[in-house]
Amino acid sequence: MAENIHPIFDRLLQRGDRELRLGQKSKVLWLTGLSGSGKSTIAQHLERKLHNEGFFAQVLDGDNIRSGINNNLSFSPADRAENIRRIAEIANLYLNSGVITINSFISPTKAIRAKAAEIIGKEDFIEIFINTPLEICEARDVKGLYKKARAGEIKGFTGIDAPYEAPENPALDVKTAHKTIEESVDEIFEHIFPLISPVS
Repeated sequence: MAENIHPIFDRLLQRGDRELRLGQKSKVLWLTGLSGSGKSTIAQHLERKLHNEGFFAQVLDGDNIRSGINNNLSFSPADRAENIRRIAEIANLYLNSGVITINSFISPTKAIRAKAAEIIGKEDFIEIFINTPLEICEARDVKGLYKKARAGEIKGFTGIDAPYEAPENPALDVKTAHKTIEESVDEIFEHIFPLISPVS
């Protein structure tokens, strides 16, 4: 019961203390886009680049989270929303630990992403649209999911028989169609560098 819960956040080390120790400003980078858009690959390369540049970052990836903490959730609209809510709460813990979190999730609706931004705090939520056209995502079909969705073997698949609502005003719109992975990663890094640069 809520009246029996007594958080002690105010008695613990604060975010600023941890940021100072890590020499960075923590933020939550929220990579959204269709399945096959390159989110996970970009996240992996971005994490490595941040590491090489002296930053401490952590990737939260859709498949990893769904195989672990959220393995009890389906892909129904309600469970998709709960999936993102839990992820946002985890990202918020990392944020308050001074860590730069790279979140790689389809998060298909504006409402779902707005809820994540509300949990994390809009000043720390950096929405990055991995903007890859459906035809390119489907041509890649890395996991064979589009083929299954077209055959009716997967129902409610984003971009086929479930909608994807593209961000209207993302912090960054990464158009990947004519970019290498490295170019996409560099574009993101250049955008976020001033936001995560060491605390003076």
